[in-house]
Amino acid sequence: MDLPPLRAIQCFESVARLNSFSKAAQSLNVTQSAVSHQIRILEEYLGEAMFYRQGRTFSLTEVGERYFTDVSGALGLLSDSSQIIKHGKPGRIRLALYSSVAVNWLIPRLEDFYRQYPEIELTLDMVNHPSDYNEQRADCYITVDPPPHAFISKFLFAETLYPVCGQKLWEKIRDKPLPDALWRHPILSVRYADTSENTAEDWLRWCKAGGFELPSDIKINHFSHVLLAIEAARYNLGITLTNNYMMQDDAYKQNIVRVPMHEFLTGDNFYFVCKELRNNQDDIIKLSEWLESQCNDTHRANQSNR
Repeated sequence: MDLPPLRAIQCFESVARLNSFSKAAQSLNVTQSAVSHQIRILEEYLGEAMFYRQGRTFSLTEVGERYFTDVSGALGLLSDSSQIIKHGKPGRIRLALYSSVAVNWLIPRLEDFYRQYPEIELTLDMVNHPSDYNEQRADCYITVDPPPHAFISKFLFAETLYPVCGQKLWEKIRDKPLPDALWRHPILSVRYADTSENTAEDWLRWCKAGGFELPSDIKINHFSHVLLAIEAARYNLGITLTNNYMMQDDAYKQNIVRVPMHEFLTGDNFYFVCKELRNNQDDIIKLSEWLESQCNDTHRANQSNR
């Protein structure tokens, strides 16, 4: 492939576009004489003059005008292709996040995002542990485990847990002393892969934060996911602990009652994560700022409901 001197092409495009050697030099962070030198190299290579020069003024020749049209289009295509590889296709973002955050917090809010940014196509990928941070899978993430290098992490919210139950079960315990009334019904515990099935770590931590102990003889039903546990609570199968972000959607709160007792911080902080190279991408900035605003709204709602 017989290519022209690419540095000279870049200098020519800048001079023709800005109509100034000095401005072209400034934009390219080189001297004006270096730009002039590159233009001469290009003209010698092509065997044609690109500019009419009259003292300190100049204009494109007919050949120069045609060449500028072709060159600017080619450089634009090259830039767009490179940016798609580097930053992803403009207007399209792939977000990987935990399924509980997606179903109960993000999706009910997406109408507002699409209303504000109709030009952005947001694709969601629900995962259990988005820790591989593979760009073939997603452009950005919501995670509690941000990578230490080459990524930008922005704090969204801290997770808290508090007890909830179904409406019918609540009618049975509402006028009885707490927490004793809770222990007369099954508790629904979320058991993760690294937790023994005979324990209820989430409830043990909640009890410790409240200054009392979990009865040893209480009936415990285990679930592998918080979504399963809260659905069981909705159907009055027991009492579960749910995340602060799970109870923000009015439709989801139907038949679910928050038990008026303490909440505790789990220690899990949620972050919006993207690669450093993508941090200045316009679409990523819009999504990041929108997520932060939604988290602020969630925090205010939690404060007012306490």
